[in-house]
Amino acid sequence: MSETCINQLNGIDEDLVERLNLVRERIEGIVGETTVPDKYREFFVKAAEYITFVNSVLDMTLKGDFRGRSIEELKSINDKNFDCIREVNYDASYANPKYAVEKCGEEYGQYLCELITKLRTTFAYAIQGRVEEIVVLEELFIEIYNIFESEELSVVAVKDAVYWFESDYQDLFFDYQIRAIVDDSLRFYKDIVNNCDLEDLRYLYWYGLNVTDNEIKIAKFLNSRTDDEIQDMADTCTEGFVRGFELGRKDLSKKSTVNIYYAVGFERMVRKVIENLNKIGLRAIIRPSGVSTTEANKQYQFDHKFDQGLYLDKGLIDRKLTVAKVSFEKYKDLASELAGPIAIETFGEKPFTPASKRESVKLSEKQQKLQASYQNSWVQVYHEYIKGDETSFTIIAYPIPEIGDNFEDIFADTIKINTLDQELYGRIQTDIINALDKAEYVEVKGKGDNKTNIKVMMQSLNNPEKETLFENCLADVNIPVGEVFTSPKLTGTEGVLNVSEVYLNDLKYVDLTITFKDGKIIEYTCKNFQDEEENKRFIKENLLYNHETLPIGEFAIGTNTTAYVIGKKYDIVYKLPILIVEKMGPHFAVGDTCYSFDEESKTYNPDGKEIVAKDNECSLLRDTDMEKAYFGCHTDITIPYEELLDISAYTKDGEKITIIENGRFVLPGTEALNEAFEN
Repeated sequence: MSETCINQLNGIDEDLVERLNLVRERIEGIVGETTVPDKYREFFVKAAEYITFVNSVLDMTLKGDFRGRSIEELKSINDKNFDCIREVNYDASYANPKYAVEKCGEEYGQYLCELITKLRTTFAYAIQGRVEEIVVLEELFIEIYNIFESEELSVVAVKDAVYWFESDYQDLFFDYQIRAIVDDSLRFYKDIVNNCDLEDLRYLYWYGLNVTDNEIKIAKFLNSRTDDEIQDMADTCTEGFVRGFELGRKDLSKKSTVNIYYAVGFERMVRKVIENLNKIGLRAIIRPSGVSTTEANKQYQFDHKFDQGLYLDKGLIDRKLTVAKVSFEKYKDLASELAGPIAIETFGEKPFTPASKRESVKLSEKQQKLQASYQNSWVQVYHEYIKGDETSFTIIAYPIPEIGDNFEDIFADTIKINTLDQELYGRIQTDIINALDKAEYVEVKGKGDNKTNIKVMMQSLNNPEKETLFENCLADVNIPVGEVFTSPKLTGTEGVLNVSEVYLNDLKYVDLTITFKDGKIIEYTCKNFQDEEENKRFIKENLLYNHETLPIGEFAIGTNTTAYVIGKKYDIVYKLPILIVEKMGPHFAVGDTCYSFDEESKTYNPDGKEIVAKDNECSLLRDTDMEKAYFGCHTDITIPYEELLDISAYTKDGEKITIIENGRFVLPGTEALNEAFEN
């Protein structure tokens, strides 16, 4: 058992121990009872059996022998937890809203499905030794069971139980989440990385996350690499992170902690990243949401995306924001020390096209507005304590074995993409920026079936000798190298953006079409579903994040033709992450600008020019109407070179300067970018 767990367990008071014993005894008795209506009995029996299983895992943690079990035992425990939501079993799982509603009816099916989803979080808590969280969730289960035993069973009673649980325990759950962002004394995950034997793959099961062949194979693969190879991967991350501070002219010496995000299996690389950070006086923080794994079933996640619609109202939103402010104030000194995140992302999972289910919870129109408002307010609170003008970040991505038989070759080529010649790209992108800085507007047109035809207005440039509209993006915060981007002027920006197929936040969009007027979305559709209303709902929920509209926050031209050609070579373009895809053609981001909450900082390109296009007509409202200034989202949508007819800049004098024609760079000085297409 880790030192962290020992400290947590030693801190349990007698009252909590008594509550733990009482709740266990009550739940174990449910299996043999017949006091709830037959329609619901199977659900409660299965839920009680699951809780009993979780409690047995907690016992292993409390006794200190969970980690000492054989890899076969640990795999069996992991499978027992995740099997019920894996695709092969999901159709007959109470965690599936369709099945839950079929078995338990329209009135209660969604509530019971949401309940079992809440209870499923206790598995990771059991492995971490977080006893209080387990106790309160099991007490909620008993409270709802008692309601179903009562002759006065009602939806109102069930809803009230869930609502007040959410409200009463914000201090417990949300406060911990915020503390985990900034407090490096919470060492559960960091201890796994630093102290485990990386050759002994039992450690993969110590997180309480789903473990598949991806995690096992990537761990074995990285274990087979030389120390120099792993060190180079780590150096790419940490050097990019430091460069982000240097280019932003921010003082890294004032900071002492860094968040690290990574996928299970990458521990050998993460350990080196931590060592690199320690050498420059920075300590790593690894929080629960910072560690990812192959999802057991993406449909399960999609089905439960809006479960809060069962109880969400303004009172609960206000409660969450109050706890957020109180918690950040409590940890404000720690928050001020945070330098930002280093994110090691992965790609290559089987593409996911979600199924829309009538039985899944949907947000009402009022709740959609509340959720959008909450997201905006939460981002504001976050940046009040973790200031954008004092922090930076670095993101890099690597493939996982699921990408295919060519995994090792793709991994090697990904390292090639991540370490391209920055000086060469810097010079070429400077030529592109110099041309774009002359533009009054830029036109982007698709070819063939691509219906893109959009006019993008540029901001004003007062001093071209010392200022620029576009950032020259090299391999620092966004690795790999390869784009120039700006915050366009919204007024006058109009037209249609169309992509035949694109994956955004792990969701596939087919023939996505968005229409803009004055830089804001006025229409949108896709062809994911036969029903047009379903298509619109899908886009609004997952791309607009329930906002009525979003502005164009970014216009960019990706220059990383090497990444594009490698993607085509292995037929993995649509498996690549947006981090790489955004470098593979022009793209538009809907939502906030790239400089949100950091507009006042002076930022410079390598040639010394100050980047001045950091605001748009929305973000300029931040001093008068914060609700209208920011949206709490930023999603890049890329048009691949093969669907591109033309990108041309037009000056006030009517001169046309063509950057790309028929998917190839034609601006003088950019010819080297086409070499990747020819090799």
